[in-house]
This record gives sequence, structure tokens and C-alpha cells, in this order.
Amino acid sequence: MGNDEIGARRSATAVATARVDQVSSHISASAPGSNTSNPDGKRRRKAKANDLPADYSDIRGHIEKLRSIANTPDLSRTGYIRQKQAGKLWVRERIAKLLDPGSFQEIGSTTGTVGWKQLPTSTPGSNEEREEPESFLPHNNVQGYGKLNGRRILFTADDFSIRAGHQDGHLMAKTLYTEKLALQLRLPMIKLTDGSSGGGSVTSIEKWGYSYVPPLTGFDVVAKQLNMGIPNLGAVVGPAIGLGAARVVSCHFSVMAADVGALINAGPSVVAGATFEEGLSLTDLGGPGMHCTNGTIDNLAATEEDCFAQIRTVLAYLPNSGMLVPPVVDSSDPMTRDAPELRSIVPRKRERTYDARKIITTVVDTSSFFEIGALWGRTAIVGLARLGGRPIGIIANNAEVASGALDAAGAQKLTRHLKFCDIFNLPILQFVDVPGYAVGTVAERTATMRWGVELTKTYYTTTVPIFSVIVRKCYGVAGGMMVDSRDPHMRVGWPSGEWGSLPLDGGIEVGHSAELRKIEKEKGLEARKERYRELDAMYRRLMNPVRTANHFGIEEIIDPAKTRGLVAEWCRIVYEAELPERVAHRLSGKLQPVFA
Repeated sequence: MGNDEIGARRSATAVATARVDQVSSHISASAPGSNTSNPDGKRRRKAKANDLPADYSDIRGHIEKLRSIANTPDLSRTGYIRQKQAGKLWVRERIAKLLDPGSFQEIGSTTGTVGWKQLPTSTPGSNEEREEPESFLPHNNVQGYGKLNGRRILFTADDFSIRAGHQDGHLMAKTLYTEKLALQLRLPMIKLTDGSSGGGSVTSIEKWGYSYVPPLTGFDVVAKQLNMGIPNLGAVVGPAIGLGAARVVSCHFSVMAADVGALINAGPSVVAGATFEEGLSLTDLGGPGMHCTNGTIDNLAATEEDCFAQIRTVLAYLPNSGMLVPPVVDSSDPMTRDAPELRSIVPRKRERTYDARKIITTVVDTSSFFEIGALWGRTAIVGLARLGGRPIGIIANNAEVASGALDAAGAQKLTRHLKFCDIFNLPILQFVDVPGYAVGTVAERTATMRWGVELTKTYYTTTVPIFSVIVRKCYGVAGGMMVDSRDPHMRVGWPSGEWGSLPLDGGIEVGHSAELRKIEKEKGLEARKERYRELDAMYRRLMNPVRTANHFGIEEIIDPAKTRGLVAEWCRIVYEAELPERVAHRLSGKLQPVFA
């Protein structure tokens, strides 16, 4: 064997030995009981004392600390103390009571002003800076996702305990983002208002060195939501001033807590300087007695919790957007249920009134009627209900207030509700008993004609299906508007129905004025009264509703006891045949209802 061959073998043996030693060291390093911090067996450099954690636990710790501060009320903060002294819930208490348990997912949970504490490094000369949050003032509007009775929603909630709910203009992007999300995802938007304004302050002029033309960022997005039929439901659960007030009033439905709510354009100090009205409280300016009776706010609630309950109730009738059919639920109330008590609910004596709400609750599904705006525009009744589990809008004239004659407020109320139902694809069932528009100096002074014409235009520009039940009176322009705005008509009369261009009371005086004056002049007052009674009896006989049906002036006169079965079947057909086509037209842009 030559020297070269011997050298080669020795070299190979040395390489093999080195390889075995290397493998042995790896096996030893990974064996149980060995001192290693690398369970995967890979070689790593020894960690230094000031190394940042590989799992980003420092950053996660920052987030958890900020969230903990935000979720914990600061019992020493003056704003929080005043909040509780006023009997109001803290913002996160409200969220817990509003949403389904465990459904809250916050957006911008760490948004706010943070005080950072610099931490020393353990290695001299290191250029790595470390810090941790030392203090945190959260953004005073909590926003996020949640669920109401299992339905996903978005919400915003003011925190009055921080800056009195006064919006921070620098963080407006958060609110605008959530509004845009609702538009993009077509999710209902819930707004809990307890804030002073939109963030404007004269102190900004000193801070920035100039003033500015005021913007109204985001209201274009809100208007799009309203017209797309994305439910906007708002609650006034504290003082709402300026932009905060506008945000909730713009909603499809609004409610105010009687014990803590107020809504105003400007606070008492501004009002005192502008109108010299001094000593006014927030409640004097814009409490429930003001705005739940003039139509600014739809409904009154006893407490904040009642506000949340009403919001949940209203949402249950509505689709997530106008591109969908309203949600249908199971109903145990038979669609063919008779109601014999309706046969005698309308008195034969025309001067007597009756309870229109009793008719509504008897016809619709049991316990399904939810009234909207009960304290204002009281000549009209509007609300939501179900027939066979299918949501509908309700309209009725209120015979107990001005005999149901439509005044300015009643016309405004009906106009708003027609648009509401149109935007949410809710078929309307209306119980008609209207002697006409209100008359007299009060009616003229409050612009009844103006608002009556607006209502007429709304009846003829909305397209949602309407079924009319003429319960008693249907006279003049007001009556024609209510029952003649759809073609073909879907309407029936009860045996108590009466109709015409003018009610007989007053109509006889107008139509026979010359004859009656002549009789009185020639034969005396008693003769005039006798002739009036003869005319009244003749017209009553000719106004028998069956005579109108003989000439197909009314499509059908029905037994009041059978009303539910008839309108429930109509509603079923509408949901199966008309609403799917309506939704298709809205998706294609062919049909574009307008609420805002």
C-alpha cells in the first residue's frame, strides 16, 4: 500500500470521526436533562438581556393595558362622577345592556391620547428604545360590532364622562370609518347619543392661529345609508347638542329616555345670549315634553333600558337594507282568525268615537303592533305590526282626536311613515276614517294645506303596496289621497263606511244654502230645520255603502269580522309575488326610493 493511499484513508477517517462527533453533540444537546433553550435543536445565539421578545409580547402587553384602562371606569374622574350622579349609565354599561352577551367587538379600542414612559436599556450604547403606556384617555365615542337578538349590527356610543361627550375632531376618522362600514357591509347602525356637540370650540382659533369654514364630514355617508334602507336607529340617553342632536334626529327611528334625555340646538348659556331667555335647564329647552310631542324624536321611553328594548323591537321588523325583503317570523296566530267584536266597534251614531288602536291590535298578529310617534301628530296613528309573521306598516286615522281630520302635524307624521315603509319594503295596511283636512284659524296658521299637499305628493311618489280598509268616513282630498294612490286599488269598505266630496255636516248647508235661506225667510226657522232633516234623511239613504258597491265605486264591502283573513292573505301574496320583484328593481337601480 503506497503512502498516498494510506494518507487518503487517514484523511477519510478523520472526516468521518469529526462527523460522528458533530452528530453526537447534537444528540447530547437535545437529550432530556440537557441545558438548552432550543427544543428544535437549531443553533441560536445567546439571548441578550435587552433583546425584544420574539413573540411581540411587549406590543401585545401595550394593547391589553390600554384596553384594560378603557374598560375600567375611572372612579375619580369628575366626568364619571357627574355621569352617575345624573342617574345615567356609563357608556360600557350601556353597551352591555344593549347588545347580546359576548357579541361586542370594538373598533378602535386603543384610539385615544396615550402618555408613554421610556424604559432604560440594559446595554450601554444600544440604539433600541423601549417604552410602555403610562396613562390613557380613550376616545369618547365607543364604536364596534355587536348583535341584537342574533343580528349583526354596528353601533356608536358617546362617553359623556370624557370631555362631556364633546367630539375630538382629530379622531373623527374613527366615526367616519364606522359609518362607511355600515354602508359597505349593509349593516344596521345603532347610535346612542350622550354628547355635547361635534367638537367645535372657539379655543381652536387661539391654538391654530386661524379660524375655518365649518365642514360637515360624513353626513353624505349618512344620507346614503338612509336612502339605501340601512336601518339607522338612535337613542337620546343624555344631553344631545348640535351635531350630536342632528345625528340622532336624522335616524329612521329615534327614542329619548324620559329620565335623562334632552336634545337642543345650543345650550342654556348660548340661548341666553341669543334670545335673552335666562335660567333655562336642558329639560326646559329640549326635554321629552318638548321633542317627543313635536315630532323631533319619534318615541318616549321611561329609561335607558327601555330605549334599548324599543330599538331591538323596531329592528326586528326591518331588513338589513332596502335590497332585502323584511324578515318573516313564525306566527301562532291563525291568519283566518275571525273577530266578531269588530262588527260593533264603530257606533251607529256618527257623533260617537271609537278606539282605532283596538281595531289595529285585533286585526294584526297578537301583540305585534308597535306604535311610533304616539305623542305627536295625534290625529294619525302609525306603527309596525305583522300579519302571519310578515312585517307591515300601519296607518290609521284617530277618530278620538278632532274626529280624525288631518292637521299639519298629522300630515307630517304620515309623510314620514310612508317614506319609512317605502324605504324598507314594508307593505302598508291602513284603516281609513278621515272627514278631510283640519279647518279653522289654527289649521291655516300651522300650514295644514302645505303639509297636506306634501303628504299627497308622498302618497303618489312612494310605490310600496297599500291595502285600505275604509272603516267609516272617507271625504274630500284627504280621503281620495289615502285610498286612490295605487292602481289597481286594494281597498274594501266596512258596512259603517261613508264617503263623498264633503261630509253631510256642512255639506247640506253649502249645497242647499239658497233653498234653506228662502224657507227660513218665508216660513221661519222651524220650517228650515224640518227641511234640513228631510234632506239629511234623503242623503243618508242614498249614501248607503251598498249603493256605491252596486256601481263598483267600492271594490267590496266586507264583514268586519273577516278583515284579518282578507288582509293577511293579501300580505302573503305581496311577500311572495310583489316584494321579490321590488327588491330586484332596487338592486338594478330601476327603483330608488328616497327617505332623506
